[in-house]
Amino acid sequence: MPQTKTMSSHLPVVRGRYTENAPLGSMGWFKCGGVAEVLFKPADVDDLQNFLTNCPPEIPVQIFGALSNTIIRDGGLAGVTIRLGREFAGIEADGEFMKAGALALDANVAQVAAEAGIGGLEFLSGIPGTIGGALRMNAGCYGVEMKDVLVSCEALDRAGNLHTLHPKEMGMTYRHVDVPEDFIFISALLRGQKDSADNVLERMAEIKLKRETSQPIREKTGGSTFANPSADEIAKAGLPEGTKVWQLVDKVGGRGLKVGSAVMSEKHCNFMINEGGASAADLEALGEEIRKRVDEQFGITLRWEIKRVGNLK
Repeated sequence: MPQTKTMSSHLPVVRGRYTENAPLGSMGWFKCGGVAEVLFKPADVDDLQNFLTNCPPEIPVQIFGALSNTIIRDGGLAGVTIRLGREFAGIEADGEFMKAGALALDANVAQVAAEAGIGGLEFLSGIPGTIGGALRMNAGCYGVEMKDVLVSCEALDRAGNLHTLHPKEMGMTYRHVDVPEDFIFISALLRGQKDSADNVLERMAEIKLKRETSQPIREKTGGSTFANPSADEIAKAGLPEGTKVWQLVDKVGGRGLKVGSAVMSEKHCNFMINEGGASAADLEALGEEIRKRVDEQFGITLRWEIKRVGNLK
């Protein structure tokens, strides 16, 4: 990717920090990929809003949190990549409600809720990543999704305008929300229900055990690679009701399939792993090979759950 040494000179004056040619891929859970032309870490919400308001509209802007479910392509990202800091990671409990910043880790929100005697949010302990990412994809597991617990959230648009959004207007469906791609989530208000801390912690322990026994959580991975197909797609393919995506991957020989040092997990074949030295291109090529095989055998086009962003090298 062409490097623009003077990029920062075209950007607004901020209280946060700009870093040019920042190694972004290495920050992600897959530990591979390219650099950000400019990485911006805002000092706080006001600083972020000021940046968005005054940043020239022709400069590309994107945002990432923990990079837990993202492949940064080897050619890196042009423009400005926003990486929120600890100022956006606050967590507060109030009665049955939890207020969390977009950078708050899902697991930390679940833990604070449990300690406060708030149930119903323990599913978050099974989701890698941040609240902002969970909002962007209506993340969920074990039968509960963000739409089930979300009261409202706040987001800034590309022009720096603040929006308060509610689930009904966000079009939240399975791993999808109808919110403009350039909206940057900054916080969420979640609702659980009062329960004893012991009960909630016990359910979280059960979730942890399920994950440890069924998922390669200690590897360089990024969570589920593909979303489950719809009931209509399953029926049209003549498959049993409730067929899961991992079963399709398994049926087409995906378990253990490799491209370079990228491999579909033997433990859970809807998880991609960087065994060491895999490029972002290896990971994406592996996923596309799986999609090709499933399409050819079952007529189902798998939808990526892992985000793939940036330029090819």
